[in-house]
Amino acid sequence: MALSAEESGRLAALLGGQAERVTQRWTEIIASSLRGRLSQAELRRQVHDLHHAIVSAGEQGVIDLSAENAAELRATLSELSRGRARQGFSATETAISIFALKDVLADLVQEAGGDKALHDYVAFSRLVDELGLFTFESFVRTRESLIADQAEQLLELSTPVVKLWEGVVAVPLVGTLDSARAQVVMERLLQTLVDTSSPYAIIDITGVPAVDTQVAQHILKTVVAARLMGADCIISGIRPQIAQTIVALGIEFGDIATKASLADALRHVLRLTGVENSRRQSRRDA
Repeated sequence: MALSAEESGRLAALLGGQAERVTQRWTEIIASSLRGRLSQAELRRQVHDLHHAIVSAGEQGVIDLSAENAAELRATLSELSRGRARQGFSATETAISIFALKDVLADLVQEAGGDKALHDYVAFSRLVDELGLFTFESFVRTRESLIADQAEQLLELSTPVVKLWEGVVAVPLVGTLDSARAQVVMERLLQTLVDTSSPYAIIDITGVPAVDTQVAQHILKTVVAARLMGADCIISGIRPQIAQTIVALGIEFGDIATKASLADALRHVLRLTGVENSRRQSRRDA
């Protein structure tokens, strides 16, 4: 809801003429709703920035949030939303910081009086509603972005690739293995194989509650990708129940080495690395 040039000028004069009083009252109203979760200095700075942006937009003419002359106002509202989202405030608490301006305006308009007092308050209230809606939408976008980033970080933490010793890495999987997580597993495993030049990788599925066709396909794709990088994979943690499920589904792992436990896989790799080391030593002796 845009204000006309005349309305914008009256709003700028109303807020700018008593700047200290306006910011003080505005800050007090917001502080009561936040219950001390934000320092007084930080809150006052935010209110001062909002006050300045609104007055500046009003002095430039028509206040239209989508207009070019409202760029500073939009930036200030967005900054407030992003900051509150990162600090853990709710969308309601953030929007209240804008809607609190209505109480301040009600007092100012009533004191100013005049024939257009009611008209001005209605127009100013509509503008505040628009500012609050813009703030709410900015808050939601920021919160969604934060949630997506946190989900990605948790996904990476849940798929660690551990270097056991020289030439051997392991991927202990815990929980459900879906397409997104399988992609992360593959990327992290391949990158670790490149970084460590490891010829062996153990994929341990002891912590995977169930293996269906989709999970098995994800594991097989990871093994094939590792082989293309020159590394052999050993799958461990195949418990009796999982083995029965794999057989019932008709899933074949082909020539991929499989072991019942991580300990068995480690012993298998030790034998393989021992044979390789013996061959290297024999070639050197020869």
